[in-house]
This record gives sequence, structure tokens and C-alpha cells, in this order.
Amino acid sequence: MSTIINGKAIAEKIESEVKARVAKLKKKGKKVRLDVILVGENRASETYVHRKQEAALRVGIDFHLHTISSDVSKNDLVKTIKTFQKCSSGLLIQLPLPENLYTPEILNTIDPDFDVDCLTNENLGRLVTQSGFIMPPTPAAALEILQELKINLPGKNITIIGMGALVGKPLAIMMVNEGASVTTCNSRTTNIKDKCLSADIIITGVGKKDILRGDMVKPGTIVIDTGFVFEKGKLMGDVNFDEVKNVAGFITPTPGGIGPITVACLLLNTIICAERKFSQF
Repeated sequence: MSTIINGKAIAEKIESEVKARVAKLKKKGKKVRLDVILVGENRASETYVHRKQEAALRVGIDFHLHTISSDVSKNDLVKTIKTFQKCSSGLLIQLPLPENLYTPEILNTIDPDFDVDCLTNENLGRLVTQSGFIMPPTPAAALEILQELKINLPGKNITIIGMGALVGKPLAIMMVNEGASVTTCNSRTTNIKDKCLSADIIITGVGKKDILRGDMVKPGTIVIDTGFVFEKGKLMGDVNFDEVKNVAGFITPTPGGIGPITVACLLLNTIICAERKFSQF
């Protein structure tokens, strides 16, 4: 039987650190502000934004949500981003955007120094060269879990299922940087089961339930589920939790696993960006 990883407990440690750093800036008359741009109506996105707002308020970060119609033009959205980031400590665009707006130009409108989701080309390049000052929140959350478990990553075999821009791709880079041996799986990968059975650590980031089943995991494996999917009003992850928990050594639940840590890492990025911003004055 697996040990269930308590994401809330790990998140609370990070939030405590962020809260102290926010308070330190406030004593100097500096307010930390997080701006979130939400385009269109998406139930999952609205849920995630609400959780970010609650967490920001807990640590003393001013939270500003900007809700924009899905029929906004690309040029108007670019102007909106440039306007709001002038007075922000950190800014993010809640993804996914309506398909017609999902372009690198939109994401790269964000100043890399305020890009708390770490999605601009410049910050992704910094990740590759290990010259950045922040990390993408969800991959950073996975790393926080492994650090909490005191896992020595060099030489570990890690299989990542899902190679999206938000999780899989940056996560693979980060794990390689840590000295791990990384196997990546996408929709065209064959023999995913074999690749998972050879892994010491499996991390999923697909957004589709039951991607990982119990017979795909060797005993003692660490399983981190970063996928989210709503089905019949219920939030689930990629992993068939009931099956995998009987085999894995450690496993994250959904909800209560990676989610709270991801939000806490976003807040950590926000305070880092704020400290850098105010240090210039």
C-alpha cells in the first residue's frame, strides 16, 4: 500500500515562507501584486483561478483578476497585457486560451521578469541554460515533492507521460538538469507500459483519466499525478488511484496532491519577481 503524499502540507510550508517575504516588503511600503487574465468562460479555469486567489490572499499578495470576453481580438489582448503588467509584480494568462488566441505572440507579450508561469520564450530558454530565477509552477511542484521525500535524483529513471508546454517539456528539462535519466512519452509513443515499469519515478501530465493503471507500475515506484480532468462534476487526475495505490511506494491524490503545491510555487514565483522588481529602485 502506498504512502499518500500530502500536497497541502507541502504547500503550507511554501506559503509560510512566501507570507514572511511578502510581509517584509510591506514593512518597506512595497505591495506585492499578482494579476491574472482570464479569457472566456471555462469551468476548470475558473476553479483554478479561484484557488490562486484564495492562496494569494492567505499570504498577503494583492490579487487582481481581469475577465475578458472570448471574442477579444489578439491586438486588444496584447494591449491589455501590456497595460496591466506595468503595475504588477507578476502576471499570468490563465490557459487554455480560445484556440484563435493561443499563439506564442500572446504569451511572449508578458515581460519575462513578471512571467510567473514561466512560459515566455526567454524564461524557457533560461530553464534550459539553468540561468533562470523562477521555474514553471507545476514542474517545480513535482520537484518540491521529490525534495520533501529526500530523493537523490542523479541516476534515477524517470518516465514522464505527456509532453505539453505547461508540464511535460519543462519538467523533462528540469529533471535532466538534476542528473536524472528521463524517458518521455507522448500520444505516439509505443510500449508506454514497458517504459513505466522500468521507472523509479512516474510523472503524468496529460489531463485524461486512467492513463496510468496499476499493471503499469512496479512496486515501490513514486507516482506524481499532475493531470486534471473534470468528469460529471468530479475532479480527477491521470492516474487510476485505486489501482496504483496498491503498488506504488508513494502517490499523489487528486485533489489534494500536486494542485496546492503548484499554487504555492506560483506565489513563490510572484514574491521572487516582486523582490527583483523592487531591488531596482
